[in-house]
Amino acid sequence: MDDIIQTKVIIKNCIFTIRGQKVMIDRDLADLYGVPTKRLNEAVKRNIKRFPEDFMFKLNDKELKELVANCDRFETLKHSTTPPSAFTEQGVSMLSSVLNSERAIAINVEIIRTFVQLRQFAIENKELAQRLSELERYFMQHCKDYNSDIAEIRQAIDLLMDRTKPTKIGF
Repeated sequence: MDDIIQTKVIIKNCIFTIRGQKVMIDRDLADLYGVPTKRLNEAVKRNIKRFPEDFMFKLNDKELKELVANCDRFETLKHSTTPPSAFTEQGVSMLSSVLNSERAIAINVEIIRTFVQLRQFAIENKELAQRLSELERYFMQHCKDYNSDIAEIRQAIDLLMDRTKPTKIGF
């Protein structure tokens, strides 16, 4: 059980926002799958039709520089002649069809679960914020004694929501 929790934490730290999409970098995926990055990329190249641009893309120079600046573990990439690949959730899912080891399958399941949890968290926070706004409007319209107490409660809830939402992953 502890291994699964630890793996989920590691996976969450490997998800970045690039080009407005949640992605994982080929090097991190290779580490998780227990294969060299070169082998992962070879498997992708052999099956390139399975990886359209909305599943996988190469980082441009600006994205690479920002990734290296934000994550020490990618320091060696700044001298690399080949830009890393970024895999979206669908690309990660497609990797399971080209990497068929037991470890790759198990890690893939956890990665997909983590992407789903992140998406669910975002949806729940959006719904909560909407409900709070509706509640505030109701009190403003129906309560003559609407005062700073309600505003203070709203501020406290907003602060709590800010503390519970994840920090922006990547850039």
